[in-house]
Amino acid sequence: MAYEERKITQQKSHSLSLEDRKNLSVTGVERVDSFDETEIIMLTEGGNLIIRGSDMHIGKLDLAAGEATVTGLINEVSYEEIAHTGSLWARLFH
Repeated sequence: MAYEERKITQQKSHSLSLEDRKNLSVTGVERVDSFDETEIIMLTEGGNLIIRGSDMHIGKLDLAAGEATVTGLINEVSYEEIAHTGSLWARLFH
């Protein structure tokens, strides 16, 4: 009897929940690219997420589950456009 192993890929859902501008919960997190007390950049299922504020800390980070929590004063939450790939000339004149 032959056994065939199949890799099942699940697409994680992406959501944000902000309470009182002080507690942010994020799902669909793939990785954290950079962080300090004023800016956190993370890759999510929805794209690059940029969080700006002051006295921010990552309280929980579980990449296996795709979850993160951020505490501190949150002033801005935005998504960064995905950079175009290709030659320098193609990117300049796109």
